[in-house]
Amino acid sequence: MDFFSYDQGAYCCEGIPLDRIAAEFGTPAYVYSEKTVTDHYQKLDRALAPVPHLICYSVKTNSNLAILAHMARLGSGFDIVSGGELYRVLKAGGDASKVVFAGVGKTTDEMRRSIESGIFMFNIESLPEAEALSGVARDMNRDVRVAVRINPDVSPDTHHYITTGKKETKFGLPIDRAMDVFRAIGRMDRLIPTAVHCHIGSQITEIDPYKETLEKIGPLIQQLRDEGFDIRYFNLGGGLGIIYKEESPQTAARFAESILPMVKPMNVELLMEPGRFVVGNAGVLLTRVLYIKDTGSKCFAIVDAGMNDLVRPTLYGAYHEILPVRQKSAKKKTYDVVGPVCETGDFFAKDRSIDEMHAGDLLAIKSAGAYGFVMASNYNTRPRPPEIWVSGGRPRIARRRETYEDLVSAECDGIESVLSDRTTFGG
Repeated sequence: MDFFSYDQGAYCCEGIPLDRIAAEFGTPAYVYSEKTVTDHYQKLDRALAPVPHLICYSVKTNSNLAILAHMARLGSGFDIVSGGELYRVLKAGGDASKVVFAGVGKTTDEMRRSIESGIFMFNIESLPEAEALSGVARDMNRDVRVAVRINPDVSPDTHHYITTGKKETKFGLPIDRAMDVFRAIGRMDRLIPTAVHCHIGSQITEIDPYKETLEKIGPLIQQLRDEGFDIRYFNLGGGLGIIYKEESPQTAARFAESILPMVKPMNVELLMEPGRFVVGNAGVLLTRVLYIKDTGSKCFAIVDAGMNDLVRPTLYGAYHEILPVRQKSAKKKTYDVVGPVCETGDFFAKDRSIDEMHAGDLLAIKSAGAYGFVMASNYNTRPRPPEIWVSGGRPRIARRRETYEDLVSAECDGIESVLSDRTTFGG
């Protein structure tokens, strides 16, 4: 169900006109739909119901506390990749016993804090990491459940920056070394290898890469059990794609129908780590047209959002549909939609046919709920936009707009110290 739609010429979020939200909270601004988040999570949860499973929402996708708190209320677990994300999950009321810690560069401090919190499992990416975790767990006198992330050398059809299942990426351990790795970890103090983990990439719209992964992992799990390893869990990662333009991704139901016949014989609890699938199309970025600049060879729509607010088009060449919040004219015109940041790469669309625009028009950049605000920056000393959470027919501030004071608050003590120290080099 689409909770973003036009109603009497106005583009709405859960029935609330987005121009009303812009009038109240200003632009640029992120707007999220609670009903969309709920709908997408529950569709996947229902689809996986035939097998024991745990959905661990991928926090890196969108880590706003309102979203994390809502996911916790829905019963979700969490996939984290940093100590900061663990802090956010706990701050939002998430259950530490449903947290899986992934990522290739965990520090010993992050390990210690995670063990103290009682997280469910660590995903191990290398033997040096396993040795470090073993040392921390031994010092704390705590047993730790671990999964070994296996790189199955599977290549989904997605952007090369978000492909993680090929052997040349930094993620996971080669499948042909899996047995040796499990044996080595099995000899380490306080580590309990009880799971296999795979995550082959993001924005995957086809089922075949998942099936190819399962074809490789099923025999591995049996081989591990034959050697005495008590493998109880299999984590298939995330990566389920969404519609940005003309993609035809798997629905939750079709995805489950394809993979569950291969999962059931494994006799495991299935873990999944969706992020974009849950929140990607639950958010839009509102931005207002500042100027229309026609150079004769190009027509630019210059808006008040920039690449610091949404970097995906610049970083990945990603497509985001752009709609006028108020439908005024059926006349189309070709624009480059660009921001005010001092970079040629500051754009949201190039040579895009959009309803004819004028200064002051309000636009909605769709599919901005995933990897939007979390990747935002203060480049050009621009305050980051607010995040608005639409729930129960009301828009609420989930994160306020930053002020100029916010941008320098962490530097104030430092500058006072510098200005008070008149010592010069060589003086």
